[in-house]
Amino acid sequence: MRVLVFNAGSSSLKLGVFDGEQQVFKASFDRFGPEGCDLKIGGETSRAPQPDLAGAIAAVPALLDRHGVEKIDAVGHRLAHGGTGFTAPVRIDDEVETRIEALTPLAPLHNPAMLQAVRLARQLWPDLPQVAVFDTSFHLTNPARATTYAVPKAWREAGLRRFGFHGTSHRYVAQRAAEALGQDAKDLRIVSIHLGNGASACAVQYGRSIDSSMGMTPLEGLVMGTRSGDVDPGAFGFLQRELGLDIPQIEAALYADSGLKALTGSADMRDVEDRAAAGDLEAQLAINIYAYRARKYLGAYAAAMGGLDAVVLTGGIGENSASMRRRICDGLGFLGLMLDDDLNRAPDLTDRAAPQIQAQGSRVAVIVTETAEQLMIAREVRQLLLRSAPVPRSIPVAVSGRHVHLSADAVEALFGPGYRLNPGAPLRQPGNWVAEERLSLEGPKGRLERVAILGPLRPRTQIEVSRTDSFALGLDAPVRDSGKLDGTPSVRLIGPAGQLDCNGLIVAARHIHTSPADAEAMGLTDGSLIRVRVTGAGGRDLVFDRVLIRVAPGTVTEMHIDTDEANAAGISGAGEGELAGKAVAEL
Repeated sequence: MRVLVFNAGSSSLKLGVFDGEQQVFKASFDRFGPEGCDLKIGGETSRAPQPDLAGAIAAVPALLDRHGVEKIDAVGHRLAHGGTGFTAPVRIDDEVETRIEALTPLAPLHNPAMLQAVRLARQLWPDLPQVAVFDTSFHLTNPARATTYAVPKAWREAGLRRFGFHGTSHRYVAQRAAEALGQDAKDLRIVSIHLGNGASACAVQYGRSIDSSMGMTPLEGLVMGTRSGDVDPGAFGFLQRELGLDIPQIEAALYADSGLKALTGSADMRDVEDRAAAGDLEAQLAINIYAYRARKYLGAYAAAMGGLDAVVLTGGIGENSASMRRRICDGLGFLGLMLDDDLNRAPDLTDRAAPQIQAQGSRVAVIVTETAEQLMIAREVRQLLLRSAPVPRSIPVAVSGRHVHLSADAVEALFGPGYRLNPGAPLRQPGNWVAEERLSLEGPKGRLERVAILGPLRPRTQIEVSRTDSFALGLDAPVRDSGKLDGTPSVRLIGPAGQLDCNGLIVAARHIHTSPADAEAMGLTDGSLIRVRVTGAGGRDLVFDRVLIRVAPGTVTEMHIDTDEANAAGISGAGEGELAGKAVAEL
């Protein structure tokens, strides 16, 4: 499938054509003005007569024809903001256009030009499928504690929350880093740092974004070329009182006249570094601020994930500035991160390479790679258009109360040397059972009695509770897939023969067990995330997002939710669900 990808802005248009993974054409129109624009094809730049975005898009068919690019099968569009409604790429129709337009207040400087490109492209290629891919979708896996501002409820209800951007870039480079390490992204904790004219950091924990430095808009977070990054909101009142500036003036300055430009007069890090080397004190300060902000977010995200396996640096500055990479990584030895100076000086990024530049003995991998947002968009367009619709199918829903999976050592510590659990009632999954024994859980705030033990034994003890249970215990149990126990809090297990303090306390991510045959029939794959519509008492419906698919031979198809989720859906004991589409973006 040959996909044409557009990334439109108010003063530029970037485009690429991808045949599978191969980019067969690349061009950009920049600096639109009454007298035309700069047209860059490959490495050559010339003047072109197109004065605006409409003219540039209208020129694309002839441009492709002139360079021998034949037959386009689909068009993909980058959209900056998808709100909470667009959880994944979507095929564009009139209704989708209207929904995107309604999101303009969330991205007034980005979405309008991108939406204009959508409308123009639909007119030029009316018979081709057109797909929108959203920067924000990858970050919709962020938990509420990362997305919620502590502001009045009316503001939050109006839509004020953190979203995060550069999602296509962070998704691509995290995936590329996992490939370079020869590991599954679902086993890694990665901090992705995109450093270009726009800059952001992202915490990717076990394949999902859990936090991003950008917020409701692309202003929050790191220092950027012309954008401020983090600023005290009280600055608005101060500037109004002291300088007489109104909100539009302040907002415009934070977007276009801040960042490196405000600190040094130049938004180009290459210029800033040259001036700093020549003794310019303002440039030196700007570099220190830029690196400090990035390093601060890196450390914060390592703490948020309970550890760090890899850092990946991308974007024009992340890819090309050895000194900035060094400044960001220096001082992180306490995390086990050490750079190799020689590897850092000149990493070879040819052919989308992702070289590692950490020193021998570093516990954290450091990877440099070029971002490939257009390639990622083309991939997502292909995946959407080639994916067959799942077969509608009823899925049994079981409510999973608090329980514990014990290791052999834990059984002996709690019940005595040589003790063997007594299997009681069998569970629906073959070979699984509820033990006759019970134990207690104790945290700093309270205690839960008569907690069930499920068999068979596991190599590592895992304790599964609901979010409400975790507050009753006084502990912050993270939402995790089964077996992902690193960095989880410790809780006290109390049995008749002893007690044991161990980590492994989680709120189990909602999931569906299914066999390979059932998964194939429903169009599902192991590790994917889907949406499930569950019907509770009185016909009450609730759509659960981000339901993990776990495919294994010999299992019975069944969805597991905890008691909090069951209460929200009005389910008591068991219920029924049906597939409702793909969930938010994932690796």
